[in-house]
Amino acid sequence: MEDLLRVDGISKTYPKKKEKVKALEDVSFQVREGELVGLLGPNGAGKTTMVKIICGLVAPDKGKVMVSGFNPWEKRSKALENLSAVLEGNRNIYWPLTVRENLDFFAALKGEKPKMVRGRVDELISLLNLEDKVNVTARSLSRGMQQKLALAVALVVDVPVLILDEPTLGLDVESALEIRGMLQNVVREENKTVLLTTHDMRLVKAVCPRVIIINEGKIVTDDRVDNLLRLFEVKSYRLHLGSPLTPEQELEVKGIENTFFSNGEGNGVCIDVQLEDMENLYLILDILRKNNSAIESIERKEIDLEEVFLEIVGRRGANGKSGSFGSSV
Repeated sequence: MEDLLRVDGISKTYPKKKEKVKALEDVSFQVREGELVGLLGPNGAGKTTMVKIICGLVAPDKGKVMVSGFNPWEKRSKALENLSAVLEGNRNIYWPLTVRENLDFFAALKGEKPKMVRGRVDELISLLNLEDKVNVTARSLSRGMQQKLALAVALVVDVPVLILDEPTLGLDVESALEIRGMLQNVVREENKTVLLTTHDMRLVKAVCPRVIIINEGKIVTDDRVDNLLRLFEVKSYRLHLGSPLTPEQELEVKGIENTFFSNGEGNGVCIDVQLEDMENLYLILDILRKNNSAIESIERKEIDLEEVFLEIVGRRGANGKSGSFGSSV
């Protein structure tokens, strides 16, 4: 399979008062035909700048992008013929037009006559449960409905490459699940090549076999999700106790590495322990046995993709503030 999206050595700096802010620095990656890749990063990491450069909306200072073999800064029309995008904030829909008019309008911009895409338009309206809103203007839709319409606009014409910037932003759980199903379908059934930016870790884990993590304008990880989860896997257990420990027991348990206390139900207490050596769990059990402390349950905690993300980029950025998900520079 060929690389339908190539990013080679992209750098971008923005002026800010008397200094310059480096949004991207020598970023390179490829997305192969039929691949769905997640682009992750904390606020200000450079994700949205990267999306705008790929879409030909922002010019890079250095490097180049190739979409189906065309550089959007050299052969713009050819590159955009092979690309559709959902931009953050629903900026790829036209507010005065209705749902159906938006789909017809943007299909026409891609050179398609309304009668040629009528079946596709009807299919998208049905798939995204927009039937009741088909004659409602975009500006009158809820945020979630606008997001659905933005995705439908990106899908109305058959192009090989999709760029999706926060496609589930503002959606309720049910709508987000619908979008998740559609993403899986366009890759599996329509062989689309998709680059997805999102802060929704459940979406990433469900649909993205591979993720690229960007931080402070640089790629820090490019790997399969299952490899990352395996790499950071730590055996972690939670013990639910029906009553508090004695002061002596608590002191002994706290002396065991990577052990944490939290409140349980009623007068109970929870002990979380991350284990690299199972011997530590047996030590805790021996301490509990001294006072016949009642263990109500023991459960294995699974590692979370968000924990992996935080481990990779660091819980605190260079400015000393905690990292967070969302829109970026």
